[in-house]
Amino acid sequence: MKISKSIYSIWSTQKNYNFVQIYASAFERKHVYHSWKYYSTNLEDFKEYETPIENIRNFSIIAHVDHGKSTLADRLLELTGAVKLNSGKQILDSLQVEKDRGITVKAQTASLDYTYKGTKYLLNLIDTPGHVDFSAEVYRSLVPCQGVILVVDANDGVQAQTVANYYLAIKQKLTIIPVINKIDLKHANPNRVIKQLETLFDIKEEDVLKISAKLGTGVHNVLDAVVERLPPPNVFRNKPFRALTFDSWYNKYKGAISLVYITEGSLSVGQQITSTHTKKSYDIKTLSLLRPDEESVNRLFAGQIGCIACNMRSSQEAFIGDTLHLKNQPVELLLKFKTPKPMVFSGVYPVDQSQFESMKTAIEKLTLNDSAVSVAKDSSVALGQGWRIGFLGLLHMEVFMQRLEQEFGAQPITTIPNVTYKAEIFGAKNIKKYGSNLITFNNPTHFPHVQIVTKYYEPLVLGTIITPEEYIGEIISLCREKRGIEQSTTSIGTGRIMMRFILPLNEIIVDFHDSLKCLTSGYASFDYEEHDYEPSNIVKLDIALNGTKVEEISTIVHNTKANATGKQLCEKLKEIIPRQLYEIVIQAMVGEKVLAREVIKPFRKDVTAKLYGGDVSRRKKLLAKQAEGKKRMKMIGKISIPRDTFIKVLKR
Repeated sequence: MKISKSIYSIWSTQKNYNFVQIYASAFERKHVYHSWKYYSTNLEDFKEYETPIENIRNFSIIAHVDHGKSTLADRLLELTGAVKLNSGKQILDSLQVEKDRGITVKAQTASLDYTYKGTKYLLNLIDTPGHVDFSAEVYRSLVPCQGVILVVDANDGVQAQTVANYYLAIKQKLTIIPVINKIDLKHANPNRVIKQLETLFDIKEEDVLKISAKLGTGVHNVLDAVVERLPPPNVFRNKPFRALTFDSWYNKYKGAISLVYITEGSLSVGQQITSTHTKKSYDIKTLSLLRPDEESVNRLFAGQIGCIACNMRSSQEAFIGDTLHLKNQPVELLLKFKTPKPMVFSGVYPVDQSQFESMKTAIEKLTLNDSAVSVAKDSSVALGQGWRIGFLGLLHMEVFMQRLEQEFGAQPITTIPNVTYKAEIFGAKNIKKYGSNLITFNNPTHFPHVQIVTKYYEPLVLGTIITPEEYIGEIISLCREKRGIEQSTTSIGTGRIMMRFILPLNEIIVDFHDSLKCLTSGYASFDYEEHDYEPSNIVKLDIALNGTKVEEISTIVHNTKANATGKQLCEKLKEIIPRQLYEIVIQAMVGEKVLAREVIKPFRKDVTAKLYGGDVSRRKKLLAKQAEGKKRMKMIGKISIPRDTFIKVLKR
């Protein structure tokens, strides 16, 4: 029996193997059933509705910041017909914060169709961030890939994040396609960059592609190399469905949407899946491919990267690294992502406590899209209820706050950022209180008293700096100022040096990168990775106003930096705290020792102005009464600290 033309037309349009259940009411059920049965035994007839595994390529673009990843992604989208020519700059950088800052902060996926030598291929492209603060995004993006395009600027050459991303790809055993971009620049020197690639990574000159992503020169060769050099995904379509969730985001109409890489079987709309992490089951409502906009499909196959919407409502359900399978068909876990470890912590509070619930919802939705953020509830006497949020770095923190404001209309107040410290305590009573003899803390409020601590520990990082030779002296001075210890200095050729330092994390999170760029006229690049903890002489620096400590402005510093930091904070607070009717004394203290002091003079009123003539004792009496009143007011008065004070202090 042959299938009727009308049914075949519906089948071709919808590309749905389960079309019988959907369209049976329009035709004679018996006829449809036999047609389905006939075609289900002829697998060759299905080939046109799915891309063969050998014709799929999954790859990422990795590079240092501003080396042209997003521009190259734009050209690939245009050449494959996914978007129109000259449709806009950095198409995959869809977030407002990315457009404002000109950087990629969120990995974006696009499924592209490309015909090579008469054969149609499906290319799943993932454009990744380049800044070290978003390395967790890069790591997740490499999991579903079989290869990467390593982009290097023809002018700047190999940078710190280039090295870090290269070894990250090598660790994942991915095929690397080296690409030198921006060959159209006046001072471009591709030969110099090729020597660097050969020295550092043992990459041969004949394997390197030279392109100009801006002009489109040589970009066709990149697409050809993706097809020729990268292997197809190692997946199986004859097994039960299994997929890995490697990203997610929130849609106000569909709830949590999961981006998955299907490794086995296939998935259709209407089927039920189960989460290995939560053990909950869901009905598949919609399936889609990103082209780069969502394109609805009825079925996804092994080897593809697609979106699943199944009425997940929270970040706890859409778990990054989760393995999905069909209901009642359990499978083995695919991969357990290493949860990114937050490096920088800050208190976040709403401007007004009436906005607490709306900000809570906004943070939950945003953390669904950024799983590298850790959130815990916190409270403050001055700022009310809030959260203690952990970030991978200061830029990560700034981007998160900017997205809260732009995407959700929130108005967060952030406190001074701190890193996670450790303390070794003694005494059975104290150990019982804390539950261990080694405790961790990232909030100055929880700083354990020096009388119960034998040692404090601070986190260290291994920093990699790549710079022209002429700036070595300035960089060594900067790193020593930040209490850094030099580990190695290696020449990578063409007048460039790679230096490695062990640095305290607390010294580099705020202004180290800016200082480095300033010293080297922007030529040096910096990347770091977690190293270890070591004993350190850290102290809690308290700020007191008229003898009352303000915990929100307290911070943790190294003992050698306490005097300078205390003086800086006092001077800043003197500028931004408004004058009162009485004197305000600002003190920076470590324990009971005052390290710095500033005084805000009170408003003055001439109480003797109304006197004319008379005895001098009358004048003295009025002045004495005024002094007594100000003294009493100082004892019972409450100092009014504007909320933006905390923001201004943060930007010190």
